[in-house]
Amino acid sequence: MSVLGECLIAFIFGSCVGVLVQRSRFCNAAALRDAILFKSFRNTKALLVAMIVLTIGFTGFMTIGQGHPMHFDVGLNQLIGLFIFGIGMVLAGACTVSTWVKAGEGNVGAAWALLFTFIGMFLFSLVWTVNYWPPAPISMTGEPNLEALQFGFANAATLQEKLKIPAIFFGILQAGVLYAIYRAIVKRENRHVQTNTNAVVKKVAAE
Repeated sequence: MSVLGECLIAFIFGSCVGVLVQRSRFCNAAALRDAILFKSFRNTKALLVAMIVLTIGFTGFMTIGQGHPMHFDVGLNQLIGLFIFGIGMVLAGACTVSTWVKAGEGNVGAAWALLFTFIGMFLFSLVWTVNYWPPAPISMTGEPNLEALQFGFANAATLQEKLKIPAIFFGILQAGVLYAIYRAIVKRENRHVQTNTNAVVKKVAAE
């Protein structure tokens, strides 16, 4: 596929996703926050469905040799970075996706959060350019390096290269786990509805 074709597909896909996110008020942060604090799983189920579709799609493209997967090592630095990013999402009250939507709708707080996201990314790029941490050529080799707290490559593309197993195989496994979580949530909601229904019936019968 040509670069122009890839850009066109990305634009169409991004536009469709943007409209869906804006209309549905979907938010990654809310998907976890609402499930933990309020026992509401509306956004959580939507997130799981999105992850299943993206997992199958991404690994399917990797299997047929399309796409440009990133090659990076997973290590302690990623875990720390994700934790800090999660704190930032909680403080901002939204994930990066919904921050874009809210900023486009005129939300000043979201616009500030988006601005400082860009500033943080720019400052990180300067630090990464001047001084690798941890030193990439030494510790990021694609293999486990526990002394440097690096776990090695860990995405479907690199697993396919190393193990000679199609990436879609790992995608199906992950999608299966995500679907099992989705089903567990649906069953929990059904039990909750049934319990409330029984309680209402008993109350009406008693009256």
